[in-house]
Amino acid sequence: MNNRSLIIAYLALAAVCLIWGTTYLALRIAVTHFPPFLFSGIRQVAAGLILLIFMLTLGKQKLPSRHAMLQQAFGGFLMMTLGNGFVAWGEMYIPSGIAAIICSLMPIWVILINLTVNKDERPTVPIIIGVALGMLGIIMIFGEHLSDFSNTQYLMGIAMTFLATISWASGSVWIKKRNLQSNPFMNAGLQMFFGGLFMLPCSLLVDDLTNIQWTSEAVYSMLYLIVFGSLAAYTCYSYALRKLPMTIVSMYAYINPLVAVVLGWMVLDEKLNIRIISAILITVAGIYIVNKGYQLRDLWRAQFSEGR
Repeated sequence: MNNRSLIIAYLALAAVCLIWGTTYLALRIAVTHFPPFLFSGIRQVAAGLILLIFMLTLGKQKLPSRHAMLQQAFGGFLMMTLGNGFVAWGEMYIPSGIAAIICSLMPIWVILINLTVNKDERPTVPIIIGVALGMLGIIMIFGEHLSDFSNTQYLMGIAMTFLATISWASGSVWIKKRNLQSNPFMNAGLQMFFGGLFMLPCSLLVDDLTNIQWTSEAVYSMLYLIVFGSLAAYTCYSYALRKLPMTIVSMYAYINPLVAVVLGWMVLDEKLNIRIISAILITVAGIYIVNKGYQLRDLWRAQFSEGR
């Protein structure tokens, strides 16, 4: 990959880090007015259709083979239906910052999955130290909400968000291994469309459909999440996923909670204090060490190859 493609890939990843950090707030506001699976299904189907129409017309792309579409549909089921849908469901009961903090565990699941399926992605000692340091920061933030664990609905929201994170990590690794020669933007459109489509029967099973309120908050949240959370950020994520190592791309999950916690404090009066600020700094240090670990690993590999 040339330098220009590498720069674009990292810019795409930076956009994901910032934009997806804001979506937790928008989603938290939305699910107080609208059933979570129905809301997320409408959002993802709309965003997927818009992107697919754009790619088929102005982008002059063709739909992939039936087999390739089935692969994208399965990836969309893991990442959108289970990943995005369960987060939306969980945010009915837990703060947006807490949801983002739980989702920051995604890099850990990616590493554990890759340990079993991909030797090239196995982490080195600096990478493990960086991940551990980042997780220490996350745990410090999480410790500020221990009293809420006595609430059954709060626990259920946490459990669903954990399942969402594991599903998203599994889908990301699965998609990474099957899309090296395909268009990342067409893939993103298919994943969002099918993932959103699968949410609609889920909505019939678990949503309280009497709680549909087309308030201005729900509409604005829907529009923001379609345009920025889905179309902009998810296409950037798909591009970064194709160009960068999975465990580097997954580092966005450390930035998202930092953005979400600050926004939750500013808009929804969620907790923010010196301990949380310190935890944020520790998390950022962990991200730096992880990225440095990957640079060292690539350097060692290059030197080893030259030596041979």
